[in-house]
Amino acid sequence: MTGSGDDPLPHEREAKVSVWPGFRVPDLHAFVPWVVTADPKEQVLDARYLDAEDLRLLRMGITFRHRTGEGDPDGRWTLKLPAPSEGVMLDRLELEEPGPPGPPPAHLAGLVKGLLRGAALVQVAHLQTHRTVVPITDQAERPLGLLSDDVVSALDGDRVGLRFREIEVEAVAGAPDSVVTAVVDALRKAGAGEADHVPKLAKALGPRALAPGDPDVGPIGKDATTHAVFRGAVASAVRRLLVHDPVVRLDAGDEGVHQARVATRRLRSDLRTFRPLLDTPDEPPALAPLLEELRWLGGLLGAVRDADVLGQRLSEVVRDLDDPDEEAAQGLLDRLAAERAPLLDELHGALDSDRYVRLVQALVELALDPPPLDRAEEPARTTMPELAALPWDHLVRRVGRLDHKPADEELHRVRILAKRARYAAEAAAVVIPAAGRHASAIADLQSVLGDHQDAVVAEAWLRRAVAEGAGGPESFAAGLLVTMEREQAARYRKRWRSAWTDASGKKLTAWLAG
Repeated sequence: MTGSGDDPLPHEREAKVSVWPGFRVPDLHAFVPWVVTADPKEQVLDARYLDAEDLRLLRMGITFRHRTGEGDPDGRWTLKLPAPSEGVMLDRLELEEPGPPGPPPAHLAGLVKGLLRGAALVQVAHLQTHRTVVPITDQAERPLGLLSDDVVSALDGDRVGLRFREIEVEAVAGAPDSVVTAVVDALRKAGAGEADHVPKLAKALGPRALAPGDPDVGPIGKDATTHAVFRGAVASAVRRLLVHDPVVRLDAGDEGVHQARVATRRLRSDLRTFRPLLDTPDEPPALAPLLEELRWLGGLLGAVRDADVLGQRLSEVVRDLDDPDEEAAQGLLDRLAAERAPLLDELHGALDSDRYVRLVQALVELALDPPPLDRAEEPARTTMPELAALPWDHLVRRVGRLDHKPADEELHRVRILAKRARYAAEAAAVVIPAAGRHASAIADLQSVLGDHQDAVVAEAWLRRAVAEGAGGPESFAAGLLVTMEREQAARYRKRWRSAWTDASGKKLTAWLAG
C-alpha cells in the first residue's frame, strides 16, 4: 500500500568541508586503500535560488533552485527537503525535474505551499560554481561516490559579492555511508576544515539565512516561566506539522501523516491544558475557532493514518498465513488500499486549500506571539502540576467507573483520556523531571490500549469486507485473520490493568500535588 512502506524517494547523502584557496585534494587511496579515484571532470554551474523574501524555506532547511551546467539543455529544477541526519552525513530528499528557467514546476512548488504560508516565491540568490568532480570507485571500479571541489561565487548583478570554496563528498545510491565518512576523514587529515551542514545558499546569504525557522523551538530551562513553557509546547507542535507537511504531500511512507496528526493532537491537547489560564469568565474562548480548524485537519489526517495503521497491521498478520491463504488475503489488502486512495485525495485537496494556508499562518502567529496568560510570569514548575492534574483526574474518574469487563468502546475512551494526560505531563516535563517519568508510564498504558483498539478495528473492518462482497478464498482468509485479531485483542485486554496500576502509582503521581 502506498504510504505504508519505506520512503521510495531519492535521497542525497553528502558531507561538506570548507577549504582555503590553496588547499590540495590529497591522494585518497593513500588514506583509504579501498577507494580509487578516476580522472576529474570540470563543470561550470549556474544556479538561481527561489524562496520567500524572509527566507522561510531556507531557515527550515529547504532549498529550491534552477541550475544549468549539468547536461540538461534547459537546466534542472531541484527541491531539497531535510531528512534525519547523523554525524558528518547530511541526508536530504532530492526531487528533480528537467526544465527551463521561469515559473517552477507546479508540483514541486506545491510541495512547499504550506511552508510558504501565502508568501510568493522570488529569486533570492544567484550562484556560479566552478566544480571539479572526481568519481570515487572501489578497486573493482564499482561507483561509490563523488568528490566535488567547488569554488562558489555569489553574484550581485554582474559583480561577485562573495566567493568561497568547499568540497562535497556524496555517496551514490546503494553505497555505504562509510564512504563519505572515510573520505571526509582523509580530507581533514590533509588540513580541510570541520564538516558542516550549512548549504551553499546560506553561506552566500549570511547571518539572516542562519536564523531559526519560524516558529523557533529554543531550549527551556528548569526555571522557565509558564508563558515560556506554553510557547515552547505550541512552537514544538507547530514546527512538527510544518516539517512533515511536504512529506504528507509526497505520501512518502507513513511517518509524515503520523507526525502531522500527532502535531494537531498535541496542539489541541496543549490548548486545553492551558485553557484555565487563557479564558476569562465573561468572554468566549478566544482560541475556539482555531481548535475547530485543528479538529478539521486532524480528522482528515486521522482517516488516512487509520488506514495506514490497519494496512500495516493486516500486512504483518497476513505473512503468518499459509501460502494459499496469504495469496487470497492479498485481495483484502488491495481493497483497503482502494479505500485509502480517496481519503488521501481529500487530505491533499485540503492541504492545497486557502483554508489550510490560513490555519498554518494562524498557528505560526500563535507560536510567535501567544495570547496573554494568567500567571504568565510564575515559574512553570508551580503552575504545571495544577494544569496537568485536570486531565489526569478525568482519566482517573473514567477508569474508576469501569466494571471488571469494560466494553471495547470504554477502553478506547480511556485511551483517549490517557493520551491527553500524557501530553499534559510531557508539557510539564521540561521543568519537572518527575512529570517525564509519569508521562512514560502513561505512554505504556496508551500503547497497550492502542494495540487493543487496533485489533478491534481490524476485526470490524474484516467483517465489513466480507459483508460487502469478499467471497471465496478471500472470505476464508478474512475469517482466519478475524480469529487472529480476536486473540490479539484478548491478550491486550488482559494487560491494560497492569499498565494502569503502574501509571497510577503514588510515586509516579506525587508530582501532581505540586
